[in-house]
Amino acid sequence: MNKALFSRRDFLQTTAGVAGASLISGSNFLSAEPIPSASQAVPASDRVRFGIIGVGMEGSGLLTTAVQLRGVECVAAADLYDGRHELAKEIVGKPIRTTRRYQELLDSKDIDAVIVAVPDHWHKQVVVDALAAGKDVYCEKPMSHNPADGVAMVAAAKKTDRIVQIGAQRTSSVLCAKAKELYEKGAIGELNLVEATYGRNDPNGAWEYPPPPDLSTENLDWNTWLGTAPKIPLDPKVFARWRCWKEYGTGVAGDLLVHLISGMQFVLGINEAPKRVSAFGGIYQWKDGRNMPDVHPVLFEYGGIPVYMRLTLACESTEVTRFQGHKGAIELREFSVTYIPQAGVDLSPSYYSASFPASMRNAYVKQWHEEHDPIPGQEPAPESITFNGNDYDDLKPHLWKFFEAVRSRKPVVQDAVFGHHAALACHLANESYFRKNPVCWDETSQTIKSLG
Repeated sequence: MNKALFSRRDFLQTTAGVAGASLISGSNFLSAEPIPSASQAVPASDRVRFGIIGVGMEGSGLLTTAVQLRGVECVAAADLYDGRHELAKEIVGKPIRTTRRYQELLDSKDIDAVIVAVPDHWHKQVVVDALAAGKDVYCEKPMSHNPADGVAMVAAAKKTDRIVQIGAQRTSSVLCAKAKELYEKGAIGELNLVEATYGRNDPNGAWEYPPPPDLSTENLDWNTWLGTAPKIPLDPKVFARWRCWKEYGTGVAGDLLVHLISGMQFVLGINEAPKRVSAFGGIYQWKDGRNMPDVHPVLFEYGGIPVYMRLTLACESTEVTRFQGHKGAIELREFSVTYIPQAGVDLSPSYYSASFPASMRNAYVKQWHEEHDPIPGQEPAPESITFNGNDYDDLKPHLWKFFEAVRSRKPVVQDAVFGHHAALACHLANESYFRKNPVCWDETSQTIKSLG
């Protein structure tokens, strides 16, 4: 791995040092499915040759990981900024074809699949074109920039036999698999609430990225980068920080919420849009010209169950998804999943008896203990159990599953339909925020409608 290239999560894990190491120790460590070493020889007929479209922050991380996988070879890279042509070659470690025109990769007969890591507003066009060209596709999350794009992408995927996998990695995590197993075995009983938090409090976490110092119209095809967005003069900050604006990105919902939604869908075994969505928030900290909120709490309804997710770029908070039921809770965290059982019964006489006269209260307490006290030596001792494991957003297993699907032609979990439903939750959250009303997804018209 090129040690100069770190994702945000890689960087935070590395700098955590000993504290991070202690987090994953213990007797209940979940081992991920083994991935063969890249050094093992693979017949040419079994090798997957891919091209990458977009070699920015996410794309460079995807490329760095993909080239470490056995039987996987990058042969070409496309990016509208020439500096990233050099970067792609540095990551791959050998000469590869580079171009500004992604269509050249789609026309290449020696490319089996493409990784798509372009800004959100380009996802639909690139994915639809890739499918039409007969390529298998790995597309970064969120799948779509808006609902109409998602509908078009699902339709394109259904017309082909191509593999489409969306890049929210939690569906390939052993931690999510354990949470799913616990839930399906009835560990928490009937689900009655899901709540999740995801909070950052630093400029990098708020996408205040430094633009490439040499950026100009000479080395960047700015007009093409804008695509369907309004035409504006080259703005290096927009290029680097596009997530801040709805014209190009999907804000904190498309960057962070989609991870929470995708993980929840996988654990609960659901693949649908939420029934209702109500969102709030605003731009409280990062008043830098952005138009997407930096604090964005959202209340969803899935199958009659409330799902509350709180997103913020203005206060660091523990990243956790909590599945709650009458028998207890499952807490899914970055490096662990914990089952916390609850008896759901009174463990002592009711404090309401304090309102009884003394003789009545004493009689009630005596009778309660006679009827409820356990036999000595047989007292229930429910204990929480924690399973530790690798980062649930680890790219490697997710990319490995994609390339294995390309070889085997077996379907993936996070396909276009799954990705569309996860993205729809984000689009609904954004629409509710901007409309200042609860909204829903109308399946008949395939549009978002206000409920207020």
